[in-house]
Amino acid sequence: MNDTIKMSRQRRWSESKAHSSWQIFKIMAEFVDGFEALSKIGPCISIFGSARTKPSDKYYQLSVDIAKRLSEEGFGIISGGGPGIMEAANKGAQLGNGKSVGLNIELPFEQHSNPFIDRESNIEFEYFFVRKTMFTKYSQGFVMMPGGFGTMDEFFEVATLIQTGKMSQVPLILVGSEYWGGLVGWMKQTMLLQHKNISPNDLDLLKIADTPDEVAAHMLSFYSQHSLQPNY
Repeated sequence: MNDTIKMSRQRRWSESKAHSSWQIFKIMAEFVDGFEALSKIGPCISIFGSARTKPSDKYYQLSVDIAKRLSEEGFGIISGGGPGIMEAANKGAQLGNGKSVGLNIELPFEQHSNPFIDRESNIEFEYFFVRKTMFTKYSQGFVMMPGGFGTMDEFFEVATLIQTGKMSQVPLILVGSEYWGGLVGWMKQTMLLQHKNISPNDLDLLKIADTPDEVAAHMLSFYSQHSLQPNY
């Protein structure tokens, strides 16, 4: 290998390591800001779903109604802060006179803060893993609306944390039996029965609901027997 090329690569590697060392301070700052802001908000439910869902979609209005219903029961609502289902969740929170929180992430194309977030609760993040920590620490329940890879990532992250005991058990509700039924059926048939990669009680973590009243009933039933507190 040409010595000049080798030296150039080594220099770039050294510069990259130096940048990584300083990066830890940015990460720490995001954690501190997030903990400081969310610790003041009180009991909240996170609602996840696609940023691509349009206001004309039935799941957009259903998200509004679910968030409104949960807000009327005294829960704040946390969303990812962007458009689609996230916007619907924050809109429903405001309609229900509840706290409306947005954990926004810097993305190159599609993410922007929606207009229904409380001004003091619009929190910006650069790192996905910091943002996910805020969701899992400060949410007393999770509502999964139809979504894509990001929603699936959030769903399985929460399920894994609960399954492994790294997070307190909280309600994990999948809204839309027509959307989630196939996945849950595959989990039962393939993951559980065929390959035995999960235990039967792992599926007890999940509830499927189709209406705001069903979602609220699951949440209220759970918290009639458990205290409200940060998850870890």
